[in-house]
Amino acid sequence: MGLADASGPRDTQALLSATQAMELRRRDYHMERPLLNQEHLEELGRWGSAPRTRQWRTWLQCSHARARALLLQHLPVLVWLPRYPVRDWLLGDLLSGMSVAIMQLPQGLAYALLAGLPPVFGLYSSFYPVFVYFLFGTSRHISVGTFAVMSVMVGSVTESLAPQTLNDSPVNETTRDANPVQVASTLSVLVGLFQVGLGLIHFGFLVTYLSEPLVRGYTTAAAVQVFVSQLKYVFGLHLSSHSGPLSLIYTVLEVCRKLPQSKVGTVVTAAVAGVVLVVVKLLNDKLQRQLPMPIPGELLMLIGATGISYGIGLRDGSEVDVVGNISAGLVPPVAPNTQLFSKLVGSAFTIAVVGFAIAISLGKIFALRHGYRVDSNQELVALGLSNLIGGIFQCFPVSCSMSRSLVQESTGGNSQVAGAISSLFILLIIVKLGEFFRDLPKAVLAAIVIVNLKGMLRQLSDVCSLWKANRADLLIWLVTFAATILLNMDLGLMVAVVFSLLLVVVRTQMPHYSILGQVPDTDIYRDVAEYSECGVDVDFLISRKKKLLKKREQLKLKQLQKEEKLQKQAASSKGASVSINVNTSLEDMRSNNVEDCKVGPGDKMEDATANGQEDSKAPDGSTLKALGLPQPDFHSLILDLGALSFVDTVCLKSLKNIFHDFREIEVEVYMAACHSPVVSQLEAGHFFDASITKKHLFASVHDAVTFALQHPRPVPDSPVSVTRL
Repeated sequence: MGLADASGPRDTQALLSATQAMELRRRDYHMERPLLNQEHLEELGRWGSAPRTRQWRTWLQCSHARARALLLQHLPVLVWLPRYPVRDWLLGDLLSGMSVAIMQLPQGLAYALLAGLPPVFGLYSSFYPVFVYFLFGTSRHISVGTFAVMSVMVGSVTESLAPQTLNDSPVNETTRDANPVQVASTLSVLVGLFQVGLGLIHFGFLVTYLSEPLVRGYTTAAAVQVFVSQLKYVFGLHLSSHSGPLSLIYTVLEVCRKLPQSKVGTVVTAAVAGVVLVVVKLLNDKLQRQLPMPIPGELLMLIGATGISYGIGLRDGSEVDVVGNISAGLVPPVAPNTQLFSKLVGSAFTIAVVGFAIAISLGKIFALRHGYRVDSNQELVALGLSNLIGGIFQCFPVSCSMSRSLVQESTGGNSQVAGAISSLFILLIIVKLGEFFRDLPKAVLAAIVIVNLKGMLRQLSDVCSLWKANRADLLIWLVTFAATILLNMDLGLMVAVVFSLLLVVVRTQMPHYSILGQVPDTDIYRDVAEYSECGVDVDFLISRKKKLLKKREQLKLKQLQKEEKLQKQAASSKGASVSINVNTSLEDMRSNNVEDCKVGPGDKMEDATANGQEDSKAPDGSTLKALGLPQPDFHSLILDLGALSFVDTVCLKSLKNIFHDFREIEVEVYMAACHSPVVSQLEAGHFFDASITKKHLFASVHDAVTFALQHPRPVPDSPVSVTRL
């Protein structure tokens, strides 16, 4: 106390900080030391109990610190909930949670039909996964739960597998519902295992391979799949089960064929419900600033349609199908059917990737907007645990909903407390109020699904915007959309990813290059279109040069043979008086100074000696000028390699060919702005040798230009060409 009084609060704080620093250094020292095994502990025990106690205490402290760090990393609610600003955020989260729950109730019932399950399982999937994500998620604004795209993917799996399990059992309502539920819950467990496993091994970057055009094209095609799947509820038709490639086409054809069998009451119910929902959504958009929360059109439609259906007794007739019995209360946990894992593994991985891609995309949008960070690996773990635990309680795979997430943000939601509140509201409905919706017409649920597809179907306008912005992205969008429509959801995604990667490979094989010009009085070089006339056809010049050299060699050979023949004739006529070595080889004579030939304008070789003309060739008779070929307008070529991050063996061979080819046409080549990893890879690939040394390597383009201007090749008045790769 005296120290505090004498030194003041600042000195006290400094003393405490110093004490804490010493304590941290002491802990670090013990943590850096290796943990002792049993033999070392026994040896220390012979010297007394104090060292052993100290070592065990250090080990326990380290273990506790690691366990605490691991717990906080994978259970984020322990980090942010103690700091939750109740006064500032609680009211907004309460309002947001109620708004989301009002939307989640009808969507849960409707999306369960998409998954081929009884509606009550949509309520289960709106409770368990949402509460689990509240504990493990890092995004504060996304609304986890049932989602149309995920539901239709689950529905395609249940329709393809569930009918096979009905052959050996009587087809009653309980058995009919139990088999699809078992398939869907097992699928959810497998999806959760994939997502948790990928998150723990830090595979969150996997979503980077799903570009935005791919995701938007895929979700648009999924919206079309959802729309087609709801037509049987809108028209009151009983359709055959189609799965696999072209199943969507078969379904549309069957709907068209059975349209005369449509039930008028069902069509009218769906049409009225759809019109009312559209009007309510238009009012919400127009009165967005005046309303404290959106008008709950879906909830009002559920209540009104259920009341009307109960009043006129639709359940007793056959004109309009209703939801039927909704059991009250929660179901006990059920172990997944591991025998189905082998049949579900491909679909489970696809659903896991798609669900994560949608969730992390929305999560990063909201995080950027509100200034916080979303951990992609922890999001994988959170979604995986939501699906894993949900599957044990007979839920089907879930992700986050775009429409509910926007409502959760716009109504004042600040954290996942809003999600917890919405899940508790759904729990109340499951336990007490669910049975009141047994008279709800299925056509109303179909209308809710179709109206909520508006946002995804509006993505069809991407075709026009991508046509103007980026044709390659448009191609990815179109291929993804067409493959998903024709081949179904799982094969469509696989084709889209493979095509996207192949397109990246193709685009890297056709890189853009440009010729740079120097900004006057600076060391800045930029692409200029007026430098395009500096280009030269290297292959043409080399082929012409080789052809002319070959032709010249043939003429020399003929001339040597003619001279040898004349010398032999002269030696035979003069006898021994003239001493001529007739054994002189053609190779020796080729090395002598024989008269060269010259090339005319028409590339016709003439014997200079026969024409009686003196030879006026260049010092090297194989130069372009001596051969009468056009010379390049530049004497040096500089390759700007600053954009390269790595080189492979193919690139090494290409660079060597560039050096060789341009030297053939009397142009020196230099490289500039190579990164250190690239230089290391060039050295490892034995790129540098006696002809290509590191003297051809420069730190910047300007350095290379300065050197090239000081050491020009003997090509008069020719500039330096700078090319950016």
